[in-house]
Amino acid sequence: MHVLIIGAAGMVGRKLTERLVRDGHLGGAAVERLTLVDVIEPARPEGFSGSVTTKALDIASPAAAPEMVSARPEVIFHLAAIVSGEAELDFDKGYAINLDGTRQLLDAIRAAHEAEGYTPRLVFTSSIAVFGAPFPDKIDDAFFSTPRTSYGAQKAIGELLVSDYSRKGILDGISIRLPTICIRPGKPNKAASGFFSNILREPLVGQEAVLPVSEDVRHWHASPRAAVGFLLHAATMELSVLEQRRALSMPGLSATVGEQIEALRRVAGERAVRLIRREPDPAIDAIVAGWPRDFAPKRALELGFTADASFDEIIRIHIEDELAGALPA
Repeated sequence: MHVLIIGAAGMVGRKLTERLVRDGHLGGAAVERLTLVDVIEPARPEGFSGSVTTKALDIASPAAAPEMVSARPEVIFHLAAIVSGEAELDFDKGYAINLDGTRQLLDAIRAAHEAEGYTPRLVFTSSIAVFGAPFPDKIDDAFFSTPRTSYGAQKAIGELLVSDYSRKGILDGISIRLPTICIRPGKPNKAASGFFSNILREPLVGQEAVLPVSEDVRHWHASPRAAVGFLLHAATMELSVLEQRRALSMPGLSATVGEQIEALRRVAGERAVRLIRREPDPAIDAIVAGWPRDFAPKRALELGFTADASFDEIIRIHIEDELAGALPA
């Protein structure tokens, strides 16, 4: 099997690559070839016995998509995106990458399909940002998309495109709406949601973190490990059961910032909690106010998607995967 990962240099892309290399198979088929694409050339994975191609491509460029599908990968993970805060600040860049890049990928698949019947499995990472306030207590599978950010609008359009190209038989696609991924390893990015990870990640290694919103802010989360599990399941499950409803809200964990902090206290102690500095930011607070807080993702759960059980578990996953079980003394 040949697997293409677009956005392979990002956090989820790297972890997905590592998992595929470690497992060596996807849905019972041996993974024999990996093509890894990002705007910065992804690192080559260690320990993979098959063929690996890495490419630095700007998916907003019309030439990128035909090159990405030229070797006809059977499974495509489309993870590439400009994150929420940056897409809001740079309107043109957000639409060029999050919408135009997606449309060009689908049209490159369409050209190959019309020429030779090429019909890959496509997993598109969407977002809970497709939903906008006012919200019910829990967002169920029938709740409508009314995004309040450009990022959310771009993801909602991508979902519609994936569903329509699947309806036409051009590809076999699914859009998975990821919760906010927490705890994200590495350094802070430009996502407005970054503080959800920052207030846990930095204190775990003895560094100060800034909390820009109040502790009663509630949000929907999943660990990076759970996100990779969503992707793998989406790539291998039977999609005909979805019919034309090809977008799914993933399961997750609803928690307030205060509950996150209490989980940090239980796992890492009071010293870590004292490293969180309150510094209100009205701009971030306004963005977060328009985000979903809780879900009832019945369809995804019935189809076998699973998420984390508690925030204590999310923190322990981060320690296990990123800190080798070590906390500061």
